[in-house]
Amino acid sequence: MIGIFGGTFDPVHYGHLRAAIEAKEVFGLDEIRLIPSGQPPHRNAPFACADMRAEMLQLAIKNHPQLIVDTRELDRHGASYMIDTLISLNHDYPQQSLLLIIGCDAFNKLTSWRQWHRLFDFAHIAVLTRPGFKIQQLDQFLATRQAADKQELLNQPAGKLYFQPIAQLDISATKIREMIARDCNPAFLLPDPVFTFIKQKQLYLTQTLT
Repeated sequence: MIGIFGGTFDPVHYGHLRAAIEAKEVFGLDEIRLIPSGQPPHRNAPFACADMRAEMLQLAIKNHPQLIVDTRELDRHGASYMIDTLISLNHDYPQQSLLLIIGCDAFNKLTSWRQWHRLFDFAHIAVLTRPGFKIQQLDQFLATRQAADKQELLNQPAGKLYFQPIAQLDISATKIREMIARDCNPAFLLPDPVFTFIKQKQLYLTQTLT
């Protein structure tokens, strides 16, 4: 089974990487494909360009062969819709099951995603939950998809919804960008090679402060 972990990664940080590694171990995945969004449809455009975000990801996972940077959304024209990405992955890896890995915030907005019902035609969805997270009342469609045990994900190639608690790190790309704009040091929030790259390219110096 292949894990799919999307995001803007603007910049990638240890919160992303720790969640990816833990998900790989919990679900026994063959690999995790980190897929940076080209043009996210539900949020503002990323601050760093596509090539730089991809390069930061490559630097971050250099010593972790089980993590793979997949640039198909950066290479595709138009808005980056996950349904298009899953269809593409299903075409490229027809013999592999796909596990779409998302966080609580993304799950709460799932029904606003393009053709969100069809996501389950091509993948299982695992929601990584933070401590204290409570599952809200699910609509009938999602309730019928929910798996009580992650072993159920192995019984069919797609279609299940599973909630998995993990030890999430309280790190956000927004906070990191704001720290850099304030000339503060974000060390230990993201890999050193990524921070070195940010300094070399003078990224995020004009992040809007709130």
